[in-house]
Amino acid sequence: MNPDPRQPPAFRRQTHKRRPWQRTPPAIFPPVLGLFCLGMGWRRGAEVSGLPAGIAEGLLGAVSLLFLFCLLAYLGKLVQRPGALQDDLATLPGRAGLATANLSLFLLAVTLLPYAPMLAGGLIGLGVLCQALLAANLLWRWSRGGQGVPSVTPVWHLVLVSWVMASLGLIGLGKSTLALGIAVVVMVPALAIWAVSLWQLVRRIPPAPLRPLLAIHLAPASLLAIVWALLGQPGIAALFTVLAVVIFLALLASAQWLVQAGFSPMWGAFTFPLSAFANALLANGWPVAGLLMLAAASAVIPPIALWILRDWARGGLAVRTNAAAV
Repeated sequence: MNPDPRQPPAFRRQTHKRRPWQRTPPAIFPPVLGLFCLGMGWRRGAEVSGLPAGIAEGLLGAVSLLFLFCLLAYLGKLVQRPGALQDDLATLPGRAGLATANLSLFLLAVTLLPYAPMLAGGLIGLGVLCQALLAANLLWRWSRGGQGVPSVTPVWHLVLVSWVMASLGLIGLGKSTLALGIAVVVMVPALAIWAVSLWQLVRRIPPAPLRPLLAIHLAPASLLAIVWALLGQPGIAALFTVLAVVIFLALLASAQWLVQAGFSPMWGAFTFPLSAFANALLANGWPVAGLLMLAAASAVIPPIALWILRDWARGGLAVRTNAAAV
């Protein structure tokens, strides 16, 4: 029922209820990326140990449809108010969510690679373009902030390092030289972010609600381990695998400290690093550890994704993450 037109405008604004797609939060994308990585883990597990291939392909197909639905929901918000994109980029959950949306394009491409290689190549190109625009936008924002270089956060990995996900599809398309170039280039910001983040962590303790973001540090180490293994460089791959194991053990030892603030949308940051780590172990000749990690990720990631997506459906996720509205 429409509000009474005789009521004051302020009251009418208070009683207006937004439709779900008018405040689609970018925070829906990190768990979707986690489910994509989980599907990749099951696909790799089928190659390594004879797990049923149908499980992986079914999961990847379902996640692809979920991602397209989430993407259309977010684009529906931008069609109504394009400026909502800049508002979302002004928040940490927004930046993380939009970066993982771009990265999901790369994994959608890898999903489709065995079935439609030309379409997969187009999706990789689209993902590179979107990621480049995101990085340029954020660098422009930081340069205009007037407060010098902002504090380095794990989200910087998603913007500056996770381009390496494009290499997964490029290798499958036979463009190994380009994949190698990307892997070499992203190692520089990855090492810098790890070093600065460790220095910042020693100097000050992050607030409890933001601690789950520290899990993102596991993702680039795992992805680089996978890519270098696929490029036929076992020595470099082994170094990044060991680094990923060290980061994982540090996170595991700090688990109670990381989740001290309780369940929140930030737990989406646990999903894709865990599944990427399982993939890295499987890709680098650690089948038993990889399958155990895949089983753990399969137990942890779907409940987190379900909670976050259900919170979106109920309207709470947008409020919790301060998502822009139409």
